[in-house]
Amino acid sequence: MKQYGKVAVLMGGSSSEREVSLMSGAGVLAALQSKGVDAHRFDPSEKPLSALKEEGFACVFNILHGPFGEDGTLQGALEALGVPYTGCGVMASAIAMDKWRTKLLWKGAGLPIPAFELLDENSDFDAIEKTLGLPIFVKPSSEGSSIGVTKVKAAGELRAAFEEARKYDAVVIAEQFIGGGEYTCAVIGDKAYPTIKIEPATEYYDYQAKYFRDDTVYRCPSGLAPEVEARARELALKAFKVLGCRGWSRVDFLMDEAGEIYLLEANTSPGMTSHSLVPMAAKVEGIAYEDLCLKVLDTVHVG
Repeated sequence: MKQYGKVAVLMGGSSSEREVSLMSGAGVLAALQSKGVDAHRFDPSEKPLSALKEEGFACVFNILHGPFGEDGTLQGALEALGVPYTGCGVMASAIAMDKWRTKLLWKGAGLPIPAFELLDENSDFDAIEKTLGLPIFVKPSSEGSSIGVTKVKAAGELRAAFEEARKYDAVVIAEQFIGGGEYTCAVIGDKAYPTIKIEPATEYYDYQAKYFRDDTVYRCPSGLAPEVEARARELALKAFKVLGCRGWSRVDFLMDEAGEIYLLEANTSPGMTSHSLVPMAAKVEGIAYEDLCLKVLDTVHVG
């Protein structure tokens, strides 16, 4: 494992997803160390990134979540320092963190997405409720882990949902509800992995369901018909490439009752906790968690 040199596992940070990042980072760190990699914990909220060079780190396994960690800011800093890192580059990280601009790119490339509207304080909330139909999901454009998300189920509730989302981001999206099931597809390198069907016991796949509850059901293989599974993986790869992603990502999508697929968002720094989805998909392919971490580490790059 000497070929990797001294590896910094970037975890924690200062975003609202700090707790999840620490959980992911602890798993990755233990996995790499178990494989003989000279890996060390590095929390950029505790020391400056310049310490990466000062302390002799050869590369970075980035498992930061949320703003600064996966929005292109960190990636730009690492590029400037000349430190190779895992995950997407500056552009793809910045775009994928912004759900609105992700949707615009995918729509422009002819990929299927749910209908949506941008909200601001001057929006005609009643008209948007009628246009999109109820229920409607309202979400901050640049947050993750379902933070600030509201499912609007009754007429007249859209404005309140907007106000809640605006606490986290100035750009707020109202999105059409697609009710045939929620899925995700991991992409590592140029390969799309088996899709996973997510069945939360809660109203929707919220923060607690993602990271802490034990009653969320994950089905992998997802049970999709072979031709639909192939189509879903093909769309995930296209979505990955349209955004300019590299290394690894996870593409979330919805299905309607007729079996049509709608791309939802891309996560360029996927979770690696005990509840996380990329390790589940890798396991179905016969890849253990520790080997998955090595596979991701093999994608380090700069420039």
